[in-house]
Amino acid sequence: MDKKRSSFSGRIGFVLAAAGSAVGLGNIWRFPYLAAKYGGGMFLLVYLILVATFGYTMIMSETAIGRMSKKSPVGAFRFFSNAKWSKFGGWINAIVPMLIVPYYSVIGGWVCKYLFEYIKGNVQGVATDTYFSSFISNGSSVELWFLLFMGLTIFVILMGVENGIEKVSKVMMPILIVLAFIIAGYSLTRPGAMMGVKYFLVPDFKNFSWMTVVTALGQMFYSLSVAMGILITFGSYMKKEIDIEQSTSQVEIFDTLIAILAGLMIIPAVFAFSNGDQSALQAGPSLMFITLPKVFASMGFGQGAGILFFLLVLLAALTSSIALAESAVSTIEDELSFSRTKSSLLVAGIMVLLGSLSSLGFGPLSSVTLLGMDFLDFFDFITNSIMMPIGAICTCVLVLKAVTIPRLTKEIKSTSAFKREKIYVFVLKYLAIPFILVILFSSVFNVLGIISM
Repeated sequence: MDKKRSSFSGRIGFVLAAAGSAVGLGNIWRFPYLAAKYGGGMFLLVYLILVATFGYTMIMSETAIGRMSKKSPVGAFRFFSNAKWSKFGGWINAIVPMLIVPYYSVIGGWVCKYLFEYIKGNVQGVATDTYFSSFISNGSSVELWFLLFMGLTIFVILMGVENGIEKVSKVMMPILIVLAFIIAGYSLTRPGAMMGVKYFLVPDFKNFSWMTVVTALGQMFYSLSVAMGILITFGSYMKKEIDIEQSTSQVEIFDTLIAILAGLMIIPAVFAFSNGDQSALQAGPSLMFITLPKVFASMGFGQGAGILFFLLVLLAALTSSIALAESAVSTIEDELSFSRTKSSLLVAGIMVLLGSLSSLGFGPLSSVTLLGMDFLDFFDFITNSIMMPIGAICTCVLVLKAVTIPRLTKEIKSTSAFKREKIYVFVLKYLAIPFILVILFSSVFNVLGIISM
């Protein structure tokens, strides 16, 4: 007999937890530099269209699958089909968060370190050209901050679904929004910031390219936590009377709002700092840890801005890492019949083992590479560029072949008006799998040097 399934107390609990899983480093860190690199307002327009169509289809599917089955990813796929492809799809969705949360926690540790330095008042020190590289090459220091961030994540997981994840999300998400508005407001008051606002918000069709679509699609995938097992897991905690469409639509809005605010926090500030030089926005992943500290150091309110910004990023990183860890814990509970405590400790062990490889990959283990990448970049590539697209394809096939669209539609309509049903069916039948294949092949070809993204 199956044990009683944990659940959220209501719709707000699900929305804040699911939004927390989506609002993470992908929004605060990745979205602004991709928007800056691939067309500003044009990228934003394409992204919004994809979220309202493709993204909506995927998060509705995963949430409904979870609620129908009341299982974590492996059990959910098995609930509808025992075919080999279904078992494969369930496990790939389950393994992704187990591989992501260790290296994600390493980056979370970096955020903790920077927040600590700003609290100390080391505004000029963290802005030097060599600070970041010196820090991540110091194995013991990086490991310490990684373990601290990991400990915070596991502590919340041990508290449970309603008493841990839901309560923490209800506190952190409102704070996160307030901080985002404060920082964006401050950024917009900098001299020259309006040039950045115009670049970010006003579409210019001269900036459109096929890579704008590909990168916006990949970012939407990453940002909405699709194919990470999270939405299936959280859907399994959703009570039957909760309106699925309303809940997932609110997650869409929440996630997109934070992404836009992140763009308004970062792009205008960097524009102002660089006197309109767009090349400053091409810093890519180093934007948050190298370029932005230089921006803060040039401000009169640099210490306060740095504290607020990295506190915001820390909250966003924590909500996502908690969701990733919860998905992994739920799978172990269901598949191995372990207690929540034992499952959490096993996940903690996996995080220490794999996370340490990533944390030490820039220092003591820097000479070890996989496919020419350090451990962190390798785990990021394997999960985000290979496993997640394959997992999403398996989810689409599950809905089309095993669950069936009429059955899933009936589940959604039991509590929802399903206003975008025609969009959902069209995207799932004709666009979803080709779109996902574009992400998969473009990412692989980029790594192989066949194309440049």
